[in-house]
Amino acid sequence: MAVMKASEFVAKLKDVAQNYKTLYVMGCFGAPLTGGNVSRYCNNHAYNKQAARTKMIKAAANQNPPVFGFDCVCLIKGILWGWRGDASKTYGGASYAVNGVPDIGADTMITKCKGVSTNFSNVEVGEALWCSGHIGVYIGGGLAVECSPAFENDVQITAVKNMGTKSGYNARTWTKHGKLPYIEYDNAAPVQPDKPGTGAGAGGAIKAGSVVRVKQGAKTYTGGGLASFVYERDHVVSELNGDRAVITYGGVTVAAVRVSDLVLADGSGAGGTIKAGSVVRVKHFGTARWPNSSHGSQRSKNVHAAQTAMMAMLCPTEMVMPRRLLRHTSARAPGAAA
Repeated sequence: MAVMKASEFVAKLKDVAQNYKTLYVMGCFGAPLTGGNVSRYCNNHAYNKQAARTKMIKAAANQNPPVFGFDCVCLIKGILWGWRGDASKTYGGASYAVNGVPDIGADTMITKCKGVSTNFSNVEVGEALWCSGHIGVYIGGGLAVECSPAFENDVQITAVKNMGTKSGYNARTWTKHGKLPYIEYDNAAPVQPDKPGTGAGAGGAIKAGSVVRVKQGAKTYTGGGLASFVYERDHVVSELNGDRAVITYGGVTVAAVRVSDLVLADGSGAGGTIKAGSVVRVKHFGTARWPNSSHGSQRSKNVHAAQTAMMAMLCPTEMVMPRRLLRHTSARAPGAAA
């Protein structure tokens, strides 16, 4: 039986990454680094006994609010075992090996997953992401939550490099992904187009990961112009929110557009399923427009491919910007895992 829904699981993981002080500690599933836990986790594993790691644990000890320790797979297990950030509890509120979730490592956990695949165009929110010796969770929008001594040495949000890099995020290439047996995966609700009977999404379920094209003449979600060549190539849907879809090309964000202005790259049209990761084209209704100049004028002109490429394929005012700035990067300790 599932322990929780994917949406709840992902919300908890993001909460840890964004709202708690954490440190990568091997074999730790959310214990606050206070009191007896400090000596416990300096000695529980050969990795933590390394001088550099012991120094880090001691430096994080007995702070207020406390620093919580996790490793990659113990982050997943800790959440599923009931971790809730309770500094008064030995393991932050988690109880060992409860809820039908066994104490297993990263390489074993991926073997328990269903629908394991190396195709990252169809990964769903809440799925496990795996590479040898390491595991994380996909949270949507081309991003993952992972706990690693690499990058920031804590629980962190990173870009899934298989789906493209993102400004402001460290990026990791994963090998496989799959559905954890302890999670109930949310079904995407059908998204209706603005007008009945129009648009690729009519009657179809739209998800992140679909390969799509943008209908000729379509605009950005807020009504801005698109470069002419955007209509001529395939894109991948990276984010989805109602009728708003963010499309990417080569891992670079191109624009936010309306789902009703997208068609599947295979040309299946109305009734097709558009999801994040899909390759799409934009409709053509006329020539692209430059954004308002500093003098307040707006001129309609044909956009040359070389010029628009330098504009990141989109009017600057319509670019989708990351919501998180890159935090300080901690150096990986000698012998640290991925």
